[in-house]
Amino acid sequence: MRIEMRGIDKSFGSNQVLKQAGFTLESGEVHALMGENGAGKSTLMKILTGVYTKDAGTVLVDGKEVNYKNPQEAEKAGIVFIYQELNVMFDLTVEENLFMGKEIHGRFGICDKKAMQKKAQEALNILGVNISPKTVMAELSVGQQQMVEICKALMADAKVIIMDEPTAALTQSETAALFKVIESLRKKGVSMVYISHRMEEIFELCDRITVLRDGSYIGVKNIPETNMNEIVKMMIGREIGERYPSRNVKIGKEVLKVKGLTRKGTFHDVNFSVRAGEVLGVSGLMGAGRTEIMQAIFGNLSYESGTIEIDGKEVKISNPRQAMEHGIGFITEDRKTEGLMLDKSIRENISLCNLRRISKSSVISREAEKNMVAEAIKDLHIKCFGAYHECNNLSGGNQQKVVLAKWILTNPKILILDEPTRGVDIGAKKEIYSIINKLAAQGVAIIMVSSELPEVLGMSDNIMVVREGEVRGIISYEEANQERVMTLATGGTI
Repeated sequence: MRIEMRGIDKSFGSNQVLKQAGFTLESGEVHALMGENGAGKSTLMKILTGVYTKDAGTVLVDGKEVNYKNPQEAEKAGIVFIYQELNVMFDLTVEENLFMGKEIHGRFGICDKKAMQKKAQEALNILGVNISPKTVMAELSVGQQQMVEICKALMADAKVIIMDEPTAALTQSETAALFKVIESLRKKGVSMVYISHRMEEIFELCDRITVLRDGSYIGVKNIPETNMNEIVKMMIGREIGERYPSRNVKIGKEVLKVKGLTRKGTFHDVNFSVRAGEVLGVSGLMGAGRTEIMQAIFGNLSYESGTIEIDGKEVKISNPRQAMEHGIGFITEDRKTEGLMLDKSIRENISLCNLRRISKSSVISREAEKNMVAEAIKDLHIKCFGAYHECNNLSGGNQQKVVLAKWILTNPKILILDEPTRGVDIGAKKEIYSIINKLAAQGVAIIMVSSELPEVLGMSDNIMVVREGEVRGIISYEEANQERVMTLATGGTI
């Protein structure tokens, strides 16, 4: 199937998000669609699949003009969109999610459960996923839920599959399995649009790259004829320089010390410390227990034994309020469900953690609030229409900056960052790295959990590797490399 989109315009109110945008997909190719957060990538694909109606332009499929009215109509034509925000029913089983609205009926119109389970298992086996079709979706990891969504597309016999950040929540083994499936589909003539901010994946997997900037088509490049620096320049309109900004910070005294922290079945005998101005990277495979250890330190998860010391004194933390009182901030892994109130404004989100700062005698000073939020928007370069801009309408990178802002303004001694750049474009990533470095220079002790190994290696003073709930080792910046980190993460020794 060949798709061509020409001169596409789209506005939401007075905000024009696509301006003469274009895109061409050839049969059997894997085509990357790249651009900063807010460049219009997802909007363009939603116009193709009938989620949005274009204001102007032409969509051609195999040379014929089409205007799909909804995603179901596009799917019938063989075009399936796997969204970044998973479209799953958590209280239903894998099988029920896969066959929703597409049930197999036997005699007398009764659902043929055996046939559906068999077909579901076959699709899961193709992906190399060890999941029972009878498993309830809520019991699966985010990565496993993503694989179920990919199974839906395979079962729909799609001719074109659009994947939006498909590996953001996948483990390395799941990502490897996905790449094998993509390769086999390519050989069968299935075309794929691959939206991702992970440059390494793009250059490994794709045939061509189309770049959008500020809603406009910038250009298309064949992978063998381009490089990362050229693509970045097309995306942001300038050279970005080094991906990880240099930092020369004097590391101070020990701020946080964790000794023997244990939660049965989750993590065991966890020992580490972080000093003022230090960035401690935390690496490990998905499901290793990294997030759970951080949740326990922040009081969001209980533990049976072990101690937490701050500035040399043992503290008891049983809930996030107590953690905040001891100077701990926590930027969670999932900004959309845990980090932000998406239907509220930037002002409301930033103020929530800083009520004491802007209140007197339990009454909020609107002037103090206005100044605080305006300063945060300016300092973190949040692209928005002002303090009352609803967070749901911000790009991923700007949403993450709002989360950073609300915690930075609490003046934390210790800041835990769990996947701080997930789903964020390369320009916004560098801005976030600069913020991290600035905080470290101010003496904040920073713990950065990340699944992106280059990010951990590029930003950390020391790297703690976690495997199956245990700390397998802590490697200094000077000694760290990908091989050493992965050796510890997979159970080896160095």
